[in-house]
Amino acid sequence: MNVHIDRAQPGHAAALCAIERKALQLFRGHPAWPAYAAVSMPVELLRQGIERGLVWVALDEAGDPLGFIWLDEEPGDGAIGVAEIDVLPEHGRRGIGAALLEHACAWAREAGYRRVDLGTLADVPWNAPFYARHGFAVVDKNAPAFAHARQRDREHGFPDDLRVFMSRPLAAPVRGEWTAWPAPAKLNLFLSITGRRADGYHELQTVFRLLDWGDEVRLRVRDDGEIRRLHGAQGVAEADDLVVRAARLLQQHAGCALGADIAVDKHIPMGGGLGGGSSDAATVLVALNHLWQLNLDEDGLAKLGGRLGADVPVFVRGRSAWAEGVGERLSPIQLPRRHYVVLDPREQVPTAALFQAPELTRNAPRATISSFVSGETVENAFEPVVRARYPRVVEALEWLGGFGKARLSGSGGCVFLELRSLARAHAVAERCPAAFRVHVAGGMDVSPLHQALARQRAS
Repeated sequence: MNVHIDRAQPGHAAALCAIERKALQLFRGHPAWPAYAAVSMPVELLRQGIERGLVWVALDEAGDPLGFIWLDEEPGDGAIGVAEIDVLPEHGRRGIGAALLEHACAWAREAGYRRVDLGTLADVPWNAPFYARHGFAVVDKNAPAFAHARQRDREHGFPDDLRVFMSRPLAAPVRGEWTAWPAPAKLNLFLSITGRRADGYHELQTVFRLLDWGDEVRLRVRDDGEIRRLHGAQGVAEADDLVVRAARLLQQHAGCALGADIAVDKHIPMGGGLGGGSSDAATVLVALNHLWQLNLDEDGLAKLGGRLGADVPVFVRGRSAWAEGVGERLSPIQLPRRHYVVLDPREQVPTAALFQAPELTRNAPRATISSFVSGETVENAFEPVVRARYPRVVEALEWLGGFGKARLSGSGGCVFLELRSLARAHAVAERCPAAFRVHVAGGMDVSPLHQALARQRAS
């Protein structure tokens, strides 16, 4: 049987829960069984892990899941945890679990994590002995890193004497090996146009909200100075791709003799107002500045980013922000924890055409942070123009508007709904019509890119 491993998709969630329930039956008769039987895998958190790219699935030739591994970023301190790993019992002892574990550990190393942690049972052959064969060693369960996991065990009634904790150290990637970097999406929580400058550019006000979901950029340093894109946005020529342009701009600015291979795993829809291309470019600037050991400061990188696009600096700086000017004057802003249902109507909206629209309002009164915080300022200047020209975006706004205040992000065409509850966000997403793509994401004040940079620097 041919089995391949890929990142799980939101549609896999139900099948993965079914695999976990079947695998759980293997513990019947074990002293831990009552605790296992009383707790079910939290499906909302699983879906969140899938959206964040932290779940991998083993698929057979027909595309049916046979097993999965779910990583958990909760441990912190340079570590990532194994939240769950399961294989269908009828497909056990075929190396599927081992392949999943090694695949996840390889990614964690590329992403800059220094170790992988997990909790398991010492006396079950496919638990602690299995992990020991894959480089994990038993560690002191009283270490602060495991305090939260042990507290969760106590809440679930899991006997502490049955649990052991294990860790596997990860060596830092060396030059010439791949590294993995997040390129998060953004939302514009409002957007107004307050004027037009003499050079033709529009004066804007907006709030950029960074998300915990987006693209992934993989980079490998080359010694020959070549910049090569191995995988990227469909339909975009390599020379026009912002990731290639960002790498070459940084290389020329710094006089760097090194090059890079670039591979982008795209999830953010193009032309959706979510900043995908700008975020990818910012990730290349930040990551290559580290990998090439250029030591440019954030201001210098943001200035370079502004030459690539107006939205690039906010991703370079890596904080949700109040923005003015053409988007270059940024003030970090702390926003309440919120979850977002993001709908892609599968209709690209060209930004340039909207700015040229004669009906676009270009003289809106200036907003203030207090008017935004109070909820008075929530409109997007582009929405009336988009509603008049792009029927699929209108359909998405109207469907999502049945659950609350649906808004357009940036110049569209993606739309979003802000919610306080993760469970409610997933409940709305589950009802999404097949005509649209849907994602559930959480807001972040500090970018996942900056979290990754801190890991890579420490590894």
